[in-house]
Amino acid sequence: MKKFIIYLIFMAVITPVFAQNNPNGDNMYYYNVVVDKIYPSSEGYVIQYRKNNIFDVGTIGIPNNWFSEAGGKAELIRLPAGANWPTMSVFYNNGEFSHVRLYIHRSKSHETWGNVPLGMDVSRHFKEPEDFKLEF
Repeated sequence: MKKFIIYLIFMAVITPVFAQNNPNGDNMYYYNVVVDKIYPSSEGYVIQYRKNNIFDVGTIGIPNNWFSEAGGKAELIRLPAGANWPTMSVFYNNGEFSHVRLYIHRSKSHETWGNVPLGMDVSRHFKEPEDFKLEF
């Protein structure tokens, strides 16, 4: 019994060392930004987010087909009720865009939801969806 306990303690100490080894060489990282406004459109969501300087705002488009494809590039997550503020997390793998998660407020009456003005052309935000880069 003592040998078994010593073996368990030994495995508990040694296992995390091997868990840190990444044989594929994947380098996954993400950026999380605060969302100012979400504008749903027929092509997708136009997102206005805060840059590093809190007074600067960046705009990016997330196409609708990214949400509907199996294993798509985008995920829409509804925040629980409360004072949570919407954010967007953009994930990169080895320096290339992997996927995006958009954390949105449940209620469309929340101040972060907006409407695209009639006649406004939002297609410029969806021209190069494969090159999904945040501005800082």
